[in-house]
Amino acid sequence: MDTNFSDDFLVKGKFSIKKTSTEYKGKLTKEEGTQLLIQEKEKLRDLQERLYSDGSKSILVVLQAMDAAGKDSLIEHVFGGVNPQGCNVTSFKTPSAKEYTHDFLWRHYLALPQKGMIGIFNRSHYENVLVCKVHPEYNLSEKTWKSVKDFDTTFWENRYESIRNFEKHLAQNGTTIVKIFLNVSKGEQKKRLLDRINQAEKNWKFSTADLPERALFDKYMECYETAINETAKDDAPWYVLPADNKWFARVAAIQIIIDTLEKMNLKYPTLSKEEKAGLQEAKKQLESE
Repeated sequence: MDTNFSDDFLVKGKFSIKKTSTEYKGKLTKEEGTQLLIQEKEKLRDLQERLYSDGSKSILVVLQAMDAAGKDSLIEHVFGGVNPQGCNVTSFKTPSAKEYTHDFLWRHYLALPQKGMIGIFNRSHYENVLVCKVHPEYNLSEKTWKSVKDFDTTFWENRYESIRNFEKHLAQNGTTIVKIFLNVSKGEQKKRLLDRINQAEKNWKFSTADLPERALFDKYMECYETAINETAKDDAPWYVLPADNKWFARVAAIQIIIDTLEKMNLKYPTLSKEEKAGLQEAKKQLESE
């Protein structure tokens, strides 16, 4: 039975989105995957505690996907068992007026996890080479550029370079980065959007703004392919998960995160002889009360 997927979905070499399946076609069943997820959540909780107590490193999980690909539910099911004191989730929406007065990476710096923490970006700095590439006019809100004509090949090359440098800097200073793209098909997205309309309890999830973006699905896929190829590095790897089956994407994601944490060589703090002696003295005092 296939039960370890970390290496299977790591982007190695040239990435082609058309050649990448959105469906899991292995032998693991949904029932087996559900049980496996429960087991892996126990491992993740233990590793999070070790990360927190070690206090010298952090991990940043970047989640990117099209609408209805399952980002929110993945966060809920994968990280639902960890200690909330050691985990921060930031969902990046349209920049505020204040955020537009800074460079495009500024707000992401502010949301980075401190040492000992797990940080999760629900959408991220990659929106600047995804939605802002599909809609280049959005970049004019930065007030640095005069016309959409400014957004030429050099402009986008500079954006990718800024992202690579940003992630390299984080990796060199104690933050391990894991980037996950939930690869959902256009057909599955249609099904999920219809579910949001047809099921009353899901109506709140649907936005009419989703439809114009869906019409640009193929353009977004081109932008994802380019962004992944431009920024898949050893110190900031990309994992592309088949997301038509939500249960499988969750299992694969948690295993990737667990494997990453295990490779970080996290350790519980060790006490000095003096500190251990102090513990024994404290023990004596407590027992003598």
